[in-house]
Amino acid sequence: MSAIRSPLSDEARAVTGEALQGAVVDLIDLSLLSKQLHWNVIGRNFRNVHRQLDDVVTLARRYTDMAAERAVAIGVNPDGQTTTVARGSHLHGVEAGYIGDEKAIRLITDVLASLITRMRTRMDLTAEPDPVTQDLFIDAIRDLEEQHWMFQAMV
Repeated sequence: MSAIRSPLSDEARAVTGEALQGAVVDLIDLSLLSKQLHWNVIGRNFRNVHRQLDDVVTLARRYTDMAAERAVAIGVNPDGQTTTVARGSHLHGVEAGYIGDEKAIRLITDVLASLITRMRTRMDLTAEPDPVTQDLFIDAIRDLEEQHWMFQAMV
């Protein structure tokens, strides 16, 4: 079996790989939390919140795949296993049962803000060692910030 090699230096690959792995964990976590809220949201704004949460799931899954594939392209193996995601999670989860639409909006808004902050750190960390990966982070941040704005506008 041959290994994937990258023209990046070992140091650049290590910094970039760590940033990508963190993004993979965060984005998987975001998709799972968003789906949990999507299934259990209730309230007057149910339909809008329900649909918007699915948009977040789609976005999170798309960028998870992009980050994981970028990692492989530079010779780093991504790990999206449940134990890895649980160990690296920054989220506290939500209580079981129905979740009111306003509470769901506040929760996802806070989660997105925190994730955007971590993604911006990754963007900065990859500027020098791998601008290609930095570009991936820029695109993801743009789309995450759009979702953050849309949820804020619902209250």
